[in-house]
Amino acid sequence: MPKPTLFNLPEQKRRLILQAAIDEFAEYGFENASINRIVARSDIAKGSFYQYFENKEDIFRHLLLMLEQEKMAFFQEQHPPQKNLDPFAYFRWMIKAGLEFQSRYPRLIQAISRVLLIEGLYYSKLFADVRERTRRALQTLVNQAIEHGELDPQIDADLAIMIMETWSNAISTYLIQEGTKQADILQWIRSPQTQERIDKMLYVMEYGLRKTESQTLRNE
Repeated sequence: MPKPTLFNLPEQKRRLILQAAIDEFAEYGFENASINRIVARSDIAKGSFYQYFENKEDIFRHLLLMLEQEKMAFFQEQHPPQKNLDPFAYFRWMIKAGLEFQSRYPRLIQAISRVLLIEGLYYSKLFADVRERTRRALQTLVNQAIEHGELDPQIDADLAIMIMETWSNAISTYLIQEGTKQADILQWIRSPQTQERIDKMLYVMEYGLRKTESQTLRNE
């Protein structure tokens, strides 16, 4: 966790340091991230960095916490358009709402996704606690959806969480890998072509790759 001295800084300077870290992780990932570049970007002495953070893991974890808090607050205010959804319909809504959330913090999302998903550290021992918090957050959302009548109460909650975790990571990885090739990642994410690709990925999740007999007959 950051040292108390970080929160004693003027807000503008604190934001400058955090933005420098966001840009560093987005461009270089975690393993290749450099504290030297972070302090150069934020125009502070290297010794000052260690007055605020222990190391680069410490500042990355702070960025993670910032994102988690913002995401939970965002979803507390969001509700699907209808009640008693099955897990796939609810997950589809969550992905679409999540894209709206990502559009508010594109660079932060890019930085964290590069480290956790592109580098694969989401599944490492180093960030095992992050995965556990993610699963607990999903558990909270699923339980609240059931309580509010937004999700079918007969579903297997653990299975729903596993599906949501796996596919949200897959979709996020795709968005980051392809989005970083675009001149304007936000415009690309919101484009009809990208939305259609996401819909197709969700379709595969729900129905699988093999066409059913009835689908084949309808297409003939």
